Amino acid sequence: MTQVELLSPAGTLRNMRYALAYGADAVYAGMPRYSLRVRNNDFLPNNLAQGIAETQAQGRKFFVAANIMPHGAKLKTFIDDMAPVLELGPDALIMADPGLILLVRERWPEQAIHLSVQANTMNTASVRFWQRQGLTRVILSRELSLEEIAEIRQACPDMELEVFVHGALCIAYSGRCLLSGYFNHRDANQGSCTNSCRWDYAVRPDAAESGSGVAPPRHPLAEQAYLLEESERPGELMPIEEDEAGTYIMNSKDLRALEHVQRLVEIGVDSLKIEGRTKSHYYVARTTQVYRRAIDDALAGRGLNSRLMADLESLANRGYTDGFLQRHQTQELQSYRQNSSQSERQIFVAEVVGQGADGWVELEAKNRFAIGDRLELITPEGNQDLRLEQMRLADGRPITEVPGGGYRVQVPLPGQSLDRALLARYLDKA
Repeated sequence: MTQVELLSPAGTLRNMRYALAYGADAVYAGMPRYSLRVRNNDFLPNNLAQGIAETQAQGRKFFVAANIMPHGAKLKTFIDDMAPVLELGPDALIMADPGLILLVRERWPEQAIHLSVQANTMNTASVRFWQRQGLTRVILSRELSLEEIAEIRQACPDMELEVFVHGALCIAYSGRCLLSGYFNHRDANQGSCTNSCRWDYAVRPDAAESGSGVAPPRHPLAEQAYLLEESERPGELMPIEEDEAGTYIMNSKDLRALEHVQRLVEIGVDSLKIEGRTKSHYYVARTTQVYRRAIDDALAGRGLNSRLMADLESLANRGYTDGFLQRHQTQELQSYRQNSSQSERQIFVAEVVGQGADGWVELEAKNRFAIGDRLELITPEGNQDLRLEQMRLADGRPITEVPGGGYRVQVPLPGQSLDRALLARYLDKA
């Protein structure tokens, strides 16, 4: 294989630009009304037109997600809403619902369509079925193993295949969860998921047992692990752990398949996809840079650089798993004890927003940093470590510390081109 596409999320124009700067071959964004990210979606008509134009001007591709499972009311407006979008010339639509796919195929038969992961494509027969419907790519279900992906590749050599390699995982089958609809009347399959699986659930006996109808206080043994035993599986105990913060029994760890990039390249997967349209531009830049290097190394026959694994550890995460790509015990997939990252090797502290002629650059602070800190300068051209030795305000007055986000300061940084450069602070004392 001579090329493998790296596909990065574009929840905003800003994120899109960072993704392209840091090595994405393609980006994907959603239509607010018809994708699974109806909230926090920057791609209203004007931004969508601008995003498609900027991406294609760089020789990259822009895909538009319209992958909800709609109720009948949305069918009435779908064609009229899609017409101006398709006039913009997106490289493909990402779709899941057979009815919406039928409507697009009837009206715009030449439009490339990629089958969304929401369609749960698990086998070669399903891939062949969608190929007969005129689709050009299938995004395979996250619930497949490497061996199953290889089997599909062998059986369907002339169909493009896409696989998720990084990002959030759902406890339900590729997002088909009822929790958000139950608690908040916000349907995950309509793009309104509130991530109810990641909330704090206390482990308690039934409230009625207290006699007052009010849940009793946390049991003194709550800091120990409760064990569930299913009646048909005696002796197979599943721990439900709770600490002072509660329990996150339904909270899946995040997907990280970096160690499998070389194998996926060897299998012949056409596109490796990063999840995260609601994440920050720092997340998009960091993950895109890491997977770009991993793909390039795999294509060149080089092994995995262990530093890339460390770079991903520095991102906020719920613990990492490689999901279903290999067989695991349950505790390797679920994060029972916390809903956020325990890794604090680095923290994003600033981005470069201006560059002067004297070698000093202007930073917009995101978190605290100070003179003496060890920093990593992250740029599209490459990264380097440095020790912060000088810092000043815009009027030239020296300062020793930035207390947090919202401040603008100037520091000397190496390098000629620092466009879209970011700074992360090491949290160790070395």
